[in-house]
Amino acid sequence: MDQPTRSAGPAPAGPAPAAEPRRTDQPPIPRGVRRRDVLVGGGGAALGALATWAGLRVDGTPTDEGAASSDTSAPATAADYRGNLTEPWQGEHQAGIVTAPQGFLTLTAYDLADHVDALRLERLLRIWTDGISRLAAGRPGLTDTEPELAAHPARLTVTVGLGPGAFERTGLEARRPAWLAQLPPYPIDALEDAWSGGDLALQVCGEDPSTVAHAARYLAKEAADLATVRWAQHGFRNAAGQVPEAMTFRNQFGQLDGSSNLQGEEGEHVWITDPDAPAWLRGGTTMVVRRIHMNLDKWDELDRPGREVIVGRRLGDGAPLTGGDEFTAPDLEAVNELGFPAIDAAAHIRRARTDDPTQRILRRPYSYEAAPSVIPSDTGQIFIAFQADLEHQFLPVQARLAELDLLNQWTTPIGSAVFAVPRGVREGEFLAQDLFA
Repeated sequence: MDQPTRSAGPAPAGPAPAAEPRRTDQPPIPRGVRRRDVLVGGGGAALGALATWAGLRVDGTPTDEGAASSDTSAPATAADYRGNLTEPWQGEHQAGIVTAPQGFLTLTAYDLADHVDALRLERLLRIWTDGISRLAAGRPGLTDTEPELAAHPARLTVTVGLGPGAFERTGLEARRPAWLAQLPPYPIDALEDAWSGGDLALQVCGEDPSTVAHAARYLAKEAADLATVRWAQHGFRNAAGQVPEAMTFRNQFGQLDGSSNLQGEEGEHVWITDPDAPAWLRGGTTMVVRRIHMNLDKWDELDRPGREVIVGRRLGDGAPLTGGDEFTAPDLEAVNELGFPAIDAAAHIRRARTDDPTQRILRRPYSYEAAPSVIPSDTGQIFIAFQADLEHQFLPVQARLAELDLLNQWTTPIGSAVFAVPRGVREGEFLAQDLFA
């Protein structure tokens, strides 16, 4: 877990303002109106009814009645209020990749229903595009039954990925990238179906767990007729303001997690720029998700020097055992007073490094704790990596770690999935639009 993560952005430092009570005189959602009908034709009258119910004009702007639920301005008495902060949704790339990691994550994988073909997949991506664009701006979705929960976006981002099944199940197999497949088996793996695979992925991140939960649930409801949840993983990092902004995230082993991660070099390592790549992928990336169980109870039995030998770094400041500070390159040729390597041949820092500068990846990990304050603990990391070339950048590094890494005695991958992340969305477009051209 050697490469550093980008520092988290700001988050609310105090209690969030109380939401305005929901009106009881609002009309119910019109019966017989489905979300897909509204966005994909045949829903003109329904659109007007739904927009009125949600407190929105037909063009999506707030009406006077709906202004309270979509107002993201900070209360005058809350100088430190940050819930109105937003991250750009439209652009060349999807948000939530090189975005400074937020404090909270819900990552959901979906299986498409048997009746979903290419046309229905396109409809789902249109629906999600509309919903994400609204939620990221602090506005409720068209059919949002809890619109007040959308009013404080708190740097909300949603990143959408397509798994192998999105192509296999919908008649688009000929358009599936050759690399888009599950990772090869590794000797360290003990994978469980409950955390592996998936036809679609939604990575929802934000600085407020309530906002993240609402966005993830709203988008799940929007997909209910077309896809079912395969798994959902919930993660956390330091909430913004809890540690200095530039400080590297610490995992549940107490390690500074990833002290040589990409810092400003994402363009050449993350984004797919190959002119031979399909148009929907140029400006996109590849996404690997690994759920890694960390045996915290056994780790607790190690003394501090033993932990530092395994990692190859000092735990206090993250510096290599050969000296310097957290960002000093380790001297892999150095020996100790006995003539042995100062950094063990199987130390994690050594196995995670590569002599090929083109093999670097962007890591965006989150911790999970499924059974807090329980022994044996169920603690670990939701390891998320983005890279332009899965086969060249990720697979060689993963193979080295699986072959020989002292940290493998305390970590076990129990989930694995791979997704293609389409390019960003421009004005008037929907997610992966070029895939259906």
